[in-house]
Amino acid sequence: MSKFKTKKGKGSPAINTSSLPDIIFMLLFFFMVTTVMREVTLRVKVSLPSATEVQKLEKKSLVSYIYIGPPTNTAQFGTESRIQLNDQFARVQDVPEFVAREREARNEADRTFLTTALKVHKITKMGVVTDVKQELRKAGAFRINYTTIKSSTKKK
Repeated sequence: MSKFKTKKGKGSPAINTSSLPDIIFMLLFFFMVTTVMREVTLRVKVSLPSATEVQKLEKKSLVSYIYIGPPTNTAQFGTESRIQLNDQFARVQDVPEFVAREREARNEADRTFLTTALKVHKITKMGVVTDVKQELRKAGAFRINYTTIKSSTKKK
């Protein structure tokens, strides 16, 4: 009789996978909570100006954005400031139609609270912004917001 026996047929033990579904659901929940869906692909550069007296908008679901600034693809579109409505470039004359579409997309009770936010690059000439404001006024969009970033120091 031999004193030492060889272990035959024994491999490594199986990996316990009972907690694997818990880990997967925890990761899924984490990514669902932290992910923000992008609504618009910016085709213009928007470096916001700073301001000291800033107010936060209450309902961001009632805000429609107009982006004004130099195009990101300057080789194709030049360096002059352009207007972007949703995902495409537009002319000043297209602003009232944009406002009408945004109103139609909202609930009828919320249409009076619709705010138009202008995200304007800080080096954009005011002539373009004034033209857009005139078209907004013609379309009856009187709630206009200039989007800025908060500055920590006050100018005297």
